[in-house]
Amino acid sequence: MSRRLGAPYADHVEDGGRVLIYEGHDSPRQKGGPDPKTIDQPVRTPAGSLTENGKFLQAVRRIGDGEPAEIVQVYEKIRAGIWVFNGPFRLVDAWEEPANGRRVFKFRLEVVPDATSSTNSVRGALEQNRLIPTEVKLAVWRRDRGQCVECGSTDNLHFDHIIPYSLGGSSLVAENIQLLCARHNLAKHDKIA
Repeated sequence: MSRRLGAPYADHVEDGGRVLIYEGHDSPRQKGGPDPKTIDQPVRTPAGSLTENGKFLQAVRRIGDGEPAEIVQVYEKIRAGIWVFNGPFRLVDAWEEPANGRRVFKFRLEVVPDATSSTNSVRGALEQNRLIPTEVKLAVWRRDRGQCVECGSTDNLHFDHIIPYSLGGSSLVAENIQLLCARHNLAKHDKIA
């Protein structure tokens, strides 16, 4: 997903970050073929197998048959080469809608509550703001110069809550977010550094 200015898909967030509305995938660009932004988003490939759109639609139909919602790991592209994990979401609905003279798929994903936290009762009283807004991520990236604040690594970076989200830390202000490499982020866990 991407909510950055000029993103190729119309993804957006609702309900204070609890809900993502994700736009489906376009057909792949083919030399001499039509612009993918001018044709309906496909359910099947030319060979007949399901596209990602088709797989998502199939997963939503299974919910109607009594199966549990699929869990989707959501990553957000905040700029070329920079992807951020936004957490697990349940795929709960799908539909088609018109957009600029063609049909596109929309998928509704709802955040999976953190069942492992011992502070769920406290969290329920707080506004859900688990997703770090793109503008906050970009501000943190600039401030921390695209490197871990602990060791200076530029590999496998994570956006980390200084005061952990599970302990009431906000995702909405850059002052509570820092860049950590995977090693330092995993070492920190849910502790206040």
